[in-house]
Amino acid sequence: MVYRRTPAVQARLDATRRVIVDAAVELLSERGYAGCSMAAVAERAGVGTGTVYRHFPGKAELVAELFTHVVTREVRAVERAAESRDGAADRVLAVVRTFAHRALRVPRLAYALLAEPVDALVEQRRLVFRQAFRDVIARCVDDGVDSGELPPQDASETAAALVGATAEVLIGPLTSGDAEAVEHLCTFTLRALGARDATHP
Repeated sequence: MVYRRTPAVQARLDATRRVIVDAAVELLSERGYAGCSMAAVAERAGVGTGTVYRHFPGKAELVAELFTHVVTREVRAVERAAESRDGAADRVLAVVRTFAHRALRVPRLAYALLAEPVDALVEQRRLVFRQAFRDVIARCVDDGVDSGELPPQDASETAAALVGATAEVLIGPLTSGDAEAVEHLCTFTLRALGARDATHP
C-alpha cells in the first residue's frame, strides 16, 4: 500500500523546507555561494544536516530553489515598478532603477545571484532569472514601439542587452557601495532605447 502523508505531516515538512530556504538566503546574503554549505545551512536553520539532505539532494539543488524563491520576489518588484509609470522609457527606467537599488541593499546576495561562480544547475536558474527580467523590459519596449514613443527595434534583443549591461555595470557598485553608477546606467538605458534624455535631447 502506498503511504500518503497526512495534511499535518505535509504542513510540517513544508514548514521545515521554508526554514531551510530562509536560512540559506541569510547565508547567501552574508557569505555568498561559497559559504552556503549544507552544514552551515543546517546550523543556521536549527536542524540536523540530515534533515537538509532529506529535502535537498545537495547544495546545488538547495541554492537553485533559493534562486527561484528570490528571483520570483525580485521580478514581482520590477513588474510593480514598471506598472507604476506611464510611458515606455519611464517604465524601463523604473525596472532598471528598482533592480539596481534593491541589489545595492543586499550586495552580497545580489553578487551571488548575478556573477559569483556557481554549479551548472544554479547557472541554469541564473539564465532563467535574466530571461524573466528581459521579458519585463521587452514588454515595455514593445509598447513604446507600438505607440511611436520609441523607434522601431527588436524588443527582446534590446531588453537582453539592457539586462546584460545592468548586471555588468552593477558588479563594481556591489563591491564598492558606490551608487553613482546607477544614474550612469539610466542614461545609457535611455540612449540604448533610442529615447530622449536630458543630456542629449
